Amino acid sequence: MRLGTVIGRVVLSKKDPAFKGARFLIVHPLSREQFRDAPAVPLAKGDSLVVYDDLGATPGHTIGFVQGGEATAPFLNPTPVDAYNVAIIDSVTYAPPK
Repeated sequence: MRLGTVIGRVVLSKKDPAFKGARFLIVHPLSREQFRDAPAVPLAKGDSLVVYDDLGATPGHTIGFVQGGEATAPFLNPTPVDAYNVAIIDSVTYAPPK
């Protein structure tokens, strides 16, 4: 599982019926420096990705997401999804090893 910040939503005019009742979010993965009390803005260098969400996360939330084969596990039938929101994070406590 990785953590990221929701920075937007994707709006579709048509979508696969397997995705009924959920939304797609634009998520920017958090960097290690951002766990050390660095501000979340500006965003760390890196690519944003689209994450399937049925938990109701909104822009500004920190979420936990999985990618790859694990992202398809919640679906009964094969579903074309690359990343899946598994948690909305309330807080993060990070104590790097010394």
